[in-house]
Amino acid sequence: MINANEIKVAVKGIILFEGKLLIVQRDHDDEIGGGTWECVEGEVEFGEALEAALVREIKEEVGIDATVLNVLYATTFKAFATRQVVILAYLCRAVDGKIVLSKEHIAYHWSTKEEARLLLAPEIISDFEKNHVFSLKEWH
Repeated sequence: MINANEIKVAVKGIILFEGKLLIVQRDHDDEIGGGTWECVEGEVEFGEALEAALVREIKEEVGIDATVLNVLYATTFKAFATRQVVILAYLCRAVDGKIVLSKEHIAYHWSTKEEARLLLAPEIISDFEKNHVFSLKEWH
């Protein structure tokens, strides 16, 4: 049987707290991007509102409550030959900084801009630069 092409929609949280960005490290055994640092993100479930999906993903992956403020940018990439992912990145504000990681991630870091530039994957840095995320006044 031939695999049909599919498009998935994901939401990403650019989560800030006290002037720092939350980044998380994927488990080394993860099928896509094992061991890499990223922002909290996840797929939108059928029938789910975009902001509600992001609030759910943030709670599931890092155990915090966050306020979703506004869309910062949209991007897309091919995860596999037959799978394309569309990502909507939102600016979010964490209610507090006490993280409880899910099994998907092995570490977290509240990062400065300089640390994020060193840790995040080149594709994410490129998206941040192209969409002026490093210029956000909320991120010191």
